[in-house]
Amino acid sequence: MVKSMTGYGYSELIDEEQKITVEIKSVNHRYLDLGIKMPRKFNAFESQIRNVMSGYLARGKTDIYINYENYAESTVFVKYHPEIAKEYIEAIEQAKQEFSVERGLTAASLIRYPEVITLEERKQDVSEVYPVLEKVLKCAAADFLSVKKKEGENLQRDIEKKLDFVLERVSFIEKRSPEIVKEYRDKIMAKVEELLGDKKIDDGILATEMTIFADKICVDEETVRLRSHVEHMRETLQSEDAVGRKLDFIAQEMNREANTILSKVNDRKLSEQAIDLKTEIEKIREQIQNIE
Repeated sequence: MVKSMTGYGYSELIDEEQKITVEIKSVNHRYLDLGIKMPRKFNAFESQIRNVMSGYLARGKTDIYINYENYAESTVFVKYHPEIAKEYIEAIEQAKQEFSVERGLTAASLIRYPEVITLEERKQDVSEVYPVLEKVLKCAAADFLSVKKKEGENLQRDIEKKLDFVLERVSFIEKRSPEIVKEYRDKIMAKVEELLGDKKIDDGILATEMTIFADKICVDEETVRLRSHVEHMRETLQSEDAVGRKLDFIAQEMNREANTILSKVNDRKLSEQAIDLKTEIEKIREQIQNIE
């Protein structure tokens, strides 16, 4: 099944102790570019998070946003630093002696000095959080994958329609090509009759001329290969693997055949069809850029 490179997933868990939210967003990118934004305390989980996500994506610029709130008792506490307080007292005492001023120091004023007291966070064993985080991550990833598949289905239907259009143009070209040879033969015969009257052109010369012309405008090989590429692309669209790069390669080959056809044709109707053919293949290539 085709999957789009663009997607969005969200999941959250809220209980008495904590709240964990995971949001996943992705856009088109040539390769896999996975960015994870989360609290620093979870940095040790990065490798595990990447391993989980490897099962849900293969290409695309993907950002994962993880937020965590702890509802348990406050983890912040006041810490007193006696060594720093002592240094302040010694400095104040020295200033008193040097400048004959009163010290006027109280405990309340002392703790207002920088770094005498600080607010610090009690260390939390975050390893206990990971099993819950992983559960939320997988739920968000499943939601993310569902969106990618749904969008992929829309892309696949659109590409299938465009492939039908391509085959219609190919069928027209295959039907029209022999008619051009016949029209060219009639044109030569009419020109000869106009110039030579009743005198007939040598059959051998006519056959040689027709062979050269037919070979010059022949696009049989190109149309056969185009049909083969279309079939190959349809089969690839049914694959469960990440097929974006493969589809892009097939589309390049289709475009090459369309260019060759356009360079060979010298008939207005065929030129119009060849241009339509090339245009539609370009549209297919644009859509493929969205496929993982």
